[in-house]
Amino acid sequence: MPSTAVSSSAAAPPSDPARAELRGIVENVTGATGKRYGVHDDAGHVMDTVKIIQDSTGGYLAVSHHLASDGHFRVNLATSTDLLNWHWVRELAGSNTGPASQPTIAQASNGGFVMAWEQEKPGGGDNHLAFRYYAGRTDLLAGRVGKSFDAARRLSSCAEGTPNMYKITLSPDIEHSTIDIGGHYYWNCDRDRQQRGQLTNFNSWTNSAQSNYDNALLYWGVGGNIGDRDQVSFRGYSFGLIEGQYTKGDFGSWRTFVYDYQTGNADRTTIRTDAGSTAFANPTVSALRAPNGQSAILVTLFIPSEGAGAGESGELIYYKTL
Repeated sequence: MPSTAVSSSAAAPPSDPARAELRGIVENVTGATGKRYGVHDDAGHVMDTVKIIQDSTGGYLAVSHHLASDGHFRVNLATSTDLLNWHWVRELAGSNTGPASQPTIAQASNGGFVMAWEQEKPGGGDNHLAFRYYAGRTDLLAGRVGKSFDAARRLSSCAEGTPNMYKITLSPDIEHSTIDIGGHYYWNCDRDRQQRGQLTNFNSWTNSAQSNYDNALLYWGVGGNIGDRDQVSFRGYSFGLIEGQYTKGDFGSWRTFVYDYQTGNADRTTIRTDAGSTAFANPTVSALRAPNGQSAILVTLFIPSEGAGAGESGELIYYKTL
């Protein structure tokens, strides 16, 4: 049991009802307000490991990756007005940088955008975190990078990646900033485990292992990788979705958990899809406005073919209005 677990004789943590409500939203794909399986953009790219945020000018922005015909991953940018149909804008990384995958994006208080992804060298390997800053929406859509930083690996000699962004603090600009980042590191070059880092002034990187995240999933018997994650504020509390692989090498054993940052514990989920898929990886979660203007929680999951119901493999996007 994680060290922060609350015994049955103690008062329930105040975050419990909110966590249960969020878990219910995550689990109930069949009852979602809107959903789409096997998501592609209008240029035909799969939108795997997609991260979606609100576009301040209206609609939505998304970054995702696809596997190109040369066997290397590319990071793409797309826009949407309804969360389910996506217009491809451009490639942001991959062709000229070496394989790029697992992207995430967040908007800073000055209107600029920070992106992070898992970067490899042109011939493959050397997996590390890459960061790019775009001064505004126009620059993002044009692919015009304002600042770049590639983080040296510190926790693994093999790979560090799958970033998510917790917080961007400008004091007052990107040259004087602190960016709080989650990620994984390839522990002993054997299994993915959790890390958290800080990018300071877009030119200095520090990170550390996060055994508390790992322990929350190890408690449930996860024996393979503990990898991608995302975070959301919901009902005044901070929660995360995180993937755990029960059996190393078995893509059909990927499951998604709801992590409670207040208690350090995780809940298993039993996700119900229309065709009964059982494996779910690479979760993201966002609080945003639905196309009808209501507040909503949006979830994305990758459904591996090994655990997919008929017609459900690939990227799943679904949202529930509140």
